[in-house]
Amino acid sequence: MNLKPEDYTEPSCPLCMTDPASDAPVKRIDLQRMTQKLDEYLGRNDYASALRHLNYWLSEAELYRDAQGELAVYNELMGLHRKQGSKDAAFDAASHALSLLERLQLEDTVTAGTTYVNAATVYKAFDRADKALPLYCSAQAIYEKNLCASDPRLGALYNNMALALSAERQFDAADSFFRKALQIMAQAENGALEQAITYLNMADAAVAAYGILESEAITESYLDKAQELLKLSTLPQNGYYAFVCEKCAPTFRYFGRFAYAQELEEKARSIYERS
Repeated sequence: MNLKPEDYTEPSCPLCMTDPASDAPVKRIDLQRMTQKLDEYLGRNDYASALRHLNYWLSEAELYRDAQGELAVYNELMGLHRKQGSKDAAFDAASHALSLLERLQLEDTVTAGTTYVNAATVYKAFDRADKALPLYCSAQAIYEKNLCASDPRLGALYNNMALALSAERQFDAADSFFRKALQIMAQAENGALEQAITYLNMADAAVAAYGILESEAITESYLDKAQELLKLSTLPQNGYYAFVCEKCAPTFRYFGRFAYAQELEEKARSIYERS
């Protein structure tokens, strides 16, 4: 999850321009410039350049004593290392981000909610759902208090919570959160992509809960819905669409929809090549 300005800007926070660890003035890094260039790299699937870019901005934030800038960069690093499968680096970024929340006294802000989600998703991705769930619960308390009920960030949180609950074999609770995520994403701009991901996650959860044969009817219905959503002509054919295609293809292949999985991979490749 990328930090948006409203995530990392706390107007009422007295720490905005000074680092509590020092009386020296803080020079803020240009977060808009950082995120814009990062989006360019990710849009063409250039993870190596994205990592060099983030490490540069991290060093700038450290140099200028910009702890909030460090937090923003570590949030991006968590997602990038997770996508690359770099477990140790992802865990290190999560640890740094969580410690910065305490240092900046931001534990009850939306910034903290976003950071908890990102750290939890790192732990979940590397089979530590037991560590992820408490962080998701912390994020849930913050988001439900501070965000409107239709905010896409809540939808993303509920989908990820459901995955962690499924991994812990709490299938009824997982199903409830999956359905909450679907309701929210149905209202979001281009939310069809997130809905498609959620339906595929529900198919995986159904197999885990009931077995592949016993769940065949329901998983097929979820796959049909996901495929229908991904084929919507209104979806922008951009880097994020390509990323979702790559993310969804293995699930379709697992359930025997080989031709469609290949179609998604070819779409992603085509988008990246022209980016």
